[in-house]
Amino acid sequence: MNTQQGTLNKEGRTREKLIIFVKNEEAGKTKTRLAATIGDEQALEVYQKLLGWTFEQTRDLEVAKEVWYSRFIAEKDIWEGGDFKKQLQSGENLGKRMSNAFQQSFLDESFQKVVIIGSDCAELTSGIIQQAFQELEEHEFVIGPAEDGGYYLLGMRSYHPEVFEEIEWSTGSVFQKTVEKIRDIGLNHTTLKELNDVDTIEDWNRVKSGL
Repeated sequence: MNTQQGTLNKEGRTREKLIIFVKNEEAGKTKTRLAATIGDEQALEVYQKLLGWTFEQTRDLEVAKEVWYSRFIAEKDIWEGGDFKKQLQSGENLGKRMSNAFQQSFLDESFQKVVIIGSDCAELTSGIIQQAFQELEEHEFVIGPAEDGGYYLLGMRSYHPEVFEEIEWSTGSVFQKTVEKIRDIGLNHTTLKELNDVDTIEDWNRVKSGL
């Protein structure tokens, strides 16, 4: 399969989807751990640079692309510059919000491969995202572990809400618990290279020159 073209249905439309979870660009509500060190306004500027990086890595991917906002659907932002559909997250925690996005993609829209990423990782590239879709040819799940014990990417071939349940989010056990959930339901997975999300000033100092 050529991942540049994606898996097509009989109408010739791609059946692969990339979901991008973003936070609305509001000072004091993004990168709060980083803001504790550099202040709300500078933390927002950092997050905007991370959004720009994420946009650059995803805009040319030939899959269906959706940006899911945390609080409200923004207008006239960076995502207007690409083929991105806009959606609004819903759910009481991160797991439920991701689960709802996957549920809509598989059950309501009948996509065959769905990958979700955040917008905090300056090491995530278009090539890694393409690799994730390729891995879903032979695996039910693909997961990209983050250095802090979470994950920066999750992909699956069908909807399995179990992988989002009974997990303590924003902790160092998220990746391991998710892998255990996948094994518990008897499905296979593969792991991508470990990357670093930007949460602290140390994280930012590691990657800012590359942006």
